Amino acid sequence: MLSINNITKAYPSRTGNNPTIALDDVSFTIKGKEFVSIVGKSGAGKTTLLKLILAEEKPNNGQILFDDLDIHKIKSSQLPKLRQRIGTVFQDYKLFPSKTTYENVAYVMEAMGASKDEIERDVSQILGIVGLADRVDNFPNELSGGEKQRVAIARALIHRPDIILADEPTGNLDPYHTFDIIRLLVKIYELGTTVILATHDKEVINSLGKRVITLDQGRVVRDEEKGRFIL
Repeated sequence: MLSINNITKAYPSRTGNNPTIALDDVSFTIKGKEFVSIVGKSGAGKTTLLKLILAEEKPNNGQILFDDLDIHKIKSSQLPKLRQRIGTVFQDYKLFPSKTTYENVAYVMEAMGASKDEIERDVSQILGIVGLADRVDNFPNELSGGEKQRVAIARALIHRPDIILADEPTGNLDPYHTFDIIRLLVKIYELGTTVILATHDKEVINSLGKRVITLDQGRVVRDEEKGRFIL
């Protein structure tokens, strides 16, 4: 499904000296319906890698293939269609504060031109999956951190993506809500969606027992099918 081939990404130095290497000749493949954790210390290159998968940035060298489509060679007009196949979940939720839970999720379908009936059907279904059927009319400031992240996950799922990218989704949560969100991501994976989780949470990784790709200073230093957090 997703092939990362010899990716290098560098950023210009503010002082005009040597550029900062964020990713250095990174290669790996992720199959469809796989759960993969990308781990590493802060600055290891995790977020840069996710930005490249989303085509928010371009690599200096290498290519990323999504079902044989080179995502950095497609036209800008085709990017929205590509991104409909990728759901994203962030540490800071990125919810609209003036919209209810229902409206935050429905907004995605409205932007895609879905009908009112389709929106009512799908939003209700997704909110049931993430356990927020009783929170449809609440605004973000009325929700706990874990509930806000569930809304963010529902919004990422609503257009039925092939892949969920979760970038430090539990970074702002206490241990109880952390594992609540991880259980939800595992449930999504078990329903058939590929999940790529970027985190530096050792306890989360060691509890999953799934594939772990470890980045250190922009390089892949470990790729294990049933990995643990080892740095």
